[in-house]
Parts: sequence; structure tokens; C-alpha cells
Amino acid sequence: MKDRGQWLGSPWRRSVVAALAGALPVFAFPAPSWWWFAYVALVPWMLLVRSAPTGKRAALDGWSGGFGFLVAVHHWLLPSLTVFLFLIAALLGALWAPWGWLVRRFLGGTPGAGRVAGALCVLPSGWLMVELVRSWQGLGGPWGLLGSSQWQVPAALRLASVGGVWLLSFLVVTVNVAVTVLVAVRAARLPALAGLVATAAVGSAAWVWAPRPEVAGRARIAVVQPGVVTGPDRRFAREEQLTRALAPRRLDLIVWGESSVGYDLAARPDLTRRLAALSRETGADLLVNVDAPRSDRPGVYKSSVLVGPEGLTGDRYDKMRLVPFGEYIPARSLLGWATSVGKAAGEDRRRGTEQVLMNVGHGLRIGPMICFETAFPDMSRKLAGDGAEVLVAQSSTSSFQRSWAPEQHASLAALRAAETGRAVVHATLTGDSAVYGASGRLIGSWLGTDAEQARVFEVPVATGTTPYVRFGDWPVRGALLVLAGWATAQGARALRLRRRVPAPPAPPARTVRESPVRHGR
Repeated sequence: MKDRGQWLGSPWRRSVVAALAGALPVFAFPAPSWWWFAYVALVPWMLLVRSAPTGKRAALDGWSGGFGFLVAVHHWLLPSLTVFLFLIAALLGALWAPWGWLVRRFLGGTPGAGRVAGALCVLPSGWLMVELVRSWQGLGGPWGLLGSSQWQVPAALRLASVGGVWLLSFLVVTVNVAVTVLVAVRAARLPALAGLVATAAVGSAAWVWAPRPEVAGRARIAVVQPGVVTGPDRRFAREEQLTRALAPRRLDLIVWGESSVGYDLAARPDLTRRLAALSRETGADLLVNVDAPRSDRPGVYKSSVLVGPEGLTGDRYDKMRLVPFGEYIPARSLLGWATSVGKAAGEDRRRGTEQVLMNVGHGLRIGPMICFETAFPDMSRKLAGDGAEVLVAQSSTSSFQRSWAPEQHASLAALRAAETGRAVVHATLTGDSAVYGASGRLIGSWLGTDAEQARVFEVPVATGTTPYVRFGDWPVRGALLVLAGWATAQGARALRLRRRVPAPPAPPARTVRESPVRHGR
């Protein structure tokens, strides 16, 4: 034990251990998808942090663990970002420094029942603040939120309809805190067990109370996945071939993946005519995705475009939230050299200004999203609130075919479906494509990265409003109140202690006395 303590006593070695501990939650996400591991994955990290000799060291352990977490969750970006991945992780890892300080503050030493109860509320709230800040699109977006690891757990998906992925993250961290106390602090096991029971009780009550989506009908929607095809002309021809094979079926909508059309359709009437012919043959509108310079305004846009039997319907959605470095380079004047060391965007895409609902015929209203946008709960929530009956996500992860990225991306649609009570169609160019019902349950099977086909799905059209759509990100607001309340209580306590400290006694007054003058004897 002494040798181990001396080994960890080295600041750099301790930072390495913290980074490795922080990376452990990655196994809860696809591809491993060990969802159960999420409930204990933070324990080694917190055990290390609580042993920190000082608050400053605990903050550094939090920072190092955050670095490890971000590198692990985004490791598939390494071929594209190269050294930038480590730089970004080092910068954003600092968000976990205050959380590390809080872990030591509540769990360090031998915490009593009061501190354990506080830890069960404050530490999950602190974690939520980290997830909230890093969810800003300019900082990379909400990829790898801890709660999203529960995408295939029916009970968790039910809770997501109440408080979104935020509620799931809060509950997962709460369980990790309780397990940490059970492992490390024998004297505080009773309050830790009480916290677990209370968490289970609250979760069960929410599960029972949450309204279930009501299915009002079904839509037949086809997903066209052409696979890896080089060149926009060859890709278009392959998508056209797969779509034409759908002609004998009665369909409500056909969806192509992100960047499925490499030319502005307003400038290529020949392609528009071919798409309109496909619509007439299949009896369904086509939702394609254009990645090209627009002819009516400057710049390159990624856009969901609806094509009917008469041609362009006029419905168009321009992608609003772009992938940093992949679709634009932040502060290009400073970081433009990223294009020389990785696969960063050579030209910045332009942003859309508003979300759009589309009527695809047969009375079906859809809400389109493009790729990265399925990671943002607020976007699908707004579409559902505006009246979308089915959410459609067009995506492409062709640059990351043999990585965990396609499965991680496809899993996010399950959370968005559960949160909104609306089915989500996740259509990609090269896999993984997937469709989820209004409860977040998978419909059929995924179209994996080895699939090149068009598949028809019976998609439930649900009605009603989930608590999450109605009340929004209330777990985040609750976490802010918890942290503000704790900070206020700490400030008031410090003020009371200052008032109780008696003033130091005043030094005795000194008087000047004249020495008797002795006259001569």
C-alpha cells in the first residue's frame, strides 16, 4: 500500500491514472453498449479524486479525467482531427475541474450522513452543468452525454420522456456516487443505501406516471442506403436504382441520406426531372439531401430538399448546427492550418436560420434534421412541439466506417424518439440506418455499414405531448437551483463563522512615564 501511494504521489502518474479512469465510461456507449457499466464507470475516478491531498489536486484529477473521457468518447475522430483531438480534449477537460473539487469536498475523508446526502444531489448537478456547457455547438455539441448510454433500456427511455437525456445523466451519476460511498466509506453505507432506494423510488414513480404515446396510424417510409460509392454521379445513379425497385409498394415517403445529391437541384433541372420521375413511379415524395453551393445565394449549404411528382415542392431545410472542423473551422484565420494536418473542412458551410416542418403528402408532417443535429435534444423537442408527426434525420458517417461512430450516431435517435414521443427515421448513406418508434424502441433491424439496399419500415404515427416536450430541460434548471442553493448556504455559513470568531484582544495601552530626575547628590 505504501509503494502504491508513493507511485500515485507523482503528479504526472496520478494524472495518467485519472485520465484512464475518466475514459472508462466509453464502454457503456456503442459499440460495446455495456449500458449497465455506466452505473459504476465513474467509481474508480471518484475514488481517486476523493483521495487527493488538496482541493487543487482534486481539481487537476477532475481535469485529467475529463481529458480521458473526451478522448475516449471521440477516439474515432483521431484520423480526421489528429493532434487537434488532444488539444480540444485538454481544453474542454477543464470543465471537470470544479466537479473534481466538489467530489473531494463531499466525499473526502469520512463523510457523515449530511455530506453523503449533499453529495447525492450536488455531484450529479455538477456533472449536469459540465454536460450543459459542453453541449454548446461551438464547443463540439452534446456527443457522449452519459445518459445517452441508456438508449436501449426500456425503463430509461420511459424516463427520458419525462426529463430527457438530462434526467438519465443525473440518475446515472447519482448511482455512481452512492456506489462510491458504499465501497469507500463503511460508516456512511446506510445513507448511501437510502439514497439508492430514494433514487429507485423516484424513478419508478416517474416511470408509472409518465403518459405513453398513443399511436394514431402508421406510415410506410423507405430508407435508401447506397453504401460506399465514390463520386456524386455514381452515388446518384445507385440511389436512383435502389429507389426504382420500390415502385410496386405503396409508400408515404422515401428518404435518402446526408449529401446524397452533390449538386444544387435548382441549377440541375435534369436531376430534378429524374427525381420527379422516381416520385411518380413510387407514388411517394422523396426527401433528398443536397450538399453543394446554392445558385440563389453565396456559399455551400447542406439542405434537406423535398421532391414530389411535379418536381421541387419548395420545402427546404438548411442545416443550422454544423460540425466543428468537419463542416467549418472555428476562428479559421487562427486555426486554418488544421486543413494541412487532418481532414478539416476546406471551405466553411453556411448555416440555416430556422427549423422547418414539411408536409409530404397523405397528411403526414415531418421534421427534418441533418446528421450532427440529432445529438441536440432541443431541436427534436421544438419540431415535436411545432407539430411534427415523424422526425427524419439524414446522416452520413462514411469517413468512419470501421469505427464506433456509426453505431453511436444511430443510437442517439432512440433518445430523441423517447423524449418527444415521435418516431425517428435515421437514414444514412453508408450505415448505420435505423428507425425507432415513439417509445424509442427499435423497429425492425439496423441497416449496418455493410448494407446496400432500400428497406421499407412501418412507422407508427403517434399523438400527444410528452412531459419533456411540455416542460423542457427542467432537470438542468433543477441542477442549477441545487448548486445555487448549496453555494448560498456555504456563503451564509462562512459569514456566520466569521461573526462568531471573537475579535483579538486589544494590546494594553502604553503610557509614557517620566523617569525621576535625580539631581546631584
